[in-house]
Amino acid sequence: MPKQLQQSLENLNWHSIQQSLDEQGYAKLPGLLNKQDCEDVISGYEEEDCFRTTIDMARYRFGIGEYKYYNTPLPPLLLQLREGLYPELAITANRWLGQLGQPATYPATLAEFLDLCHLEGQNRPTPLILKYETGGYNCLHQDLYGNVCFPFQVVFALNQREEDFSGGEFLLVEQRPRAQSRGHVITLDQGEGLVFPTNHRPQSGTRGYYKTTLRHGVSTVTTGTRYSLGIIFHDAK
Repeated sequence: MPKQLQQSLENLNWHSIQQSLDEQGYAKLPGLLNKQDCEDVISGYEEEDCFRTTIDMARYRFGIGEYKYYNTPLPPLLLQLREGLYPELAITANRWLGQLGQPATYPATLAEFLDLCHLEGQNRPTPLILKYETGGYNCLHQDLYGNVCFPFQVVFALNQREEDFSGGEFLLVEQRPRAQSRGHVITLDQGEGLVFPTNHRPQSGTRGYYKTTLRHGVSTVTTGTRYSLGIIFHDAK
């Protein structure tokens, strides 16, 4: 287990992260991954034994690009990120459930949560690496893979905008009931992460909290090649 990453995870300011999630619906993470970490992940892109499946986005009309789901066992870096980020996000997830008048359902550890996934037949790992070349993009979507879904996921930038690529901004669109949608354009530097809702989030209104639905995507890459790493916490059927 890389000690530097472990220390970075322990030093995260979760009060600030939770405040940003509540106020904005997303939260940026400082550079948890160093340049070597990012290069190592990118260099593994061609090692097919590491992946359970490859998706050509154009074939399914998801956009233009390619992504690969990692196989088990996950690489140590991905496993550490998944296990290290989950507990505090589960606290926020349960608090959001409470705001919506629902009981807490997310256990304290990732292992316990994955047990719930496996009971529903969701046994396939979902962390993935995404690659977009010039002209590539990702349509607005949600990453839902079964009945059990964790309400947060995290994406990391693996190479540097305006050096390795341009364009390719992260898009987050919030569909508000009886109102026009609100969009966010978010940029990340190499190694930085973004926490965002998988499905919906609570919004405070005049009659208490209500749900707003979110979808995410990537704008068109105008030059170069863009790589990113996605950490999804629920497994897939």
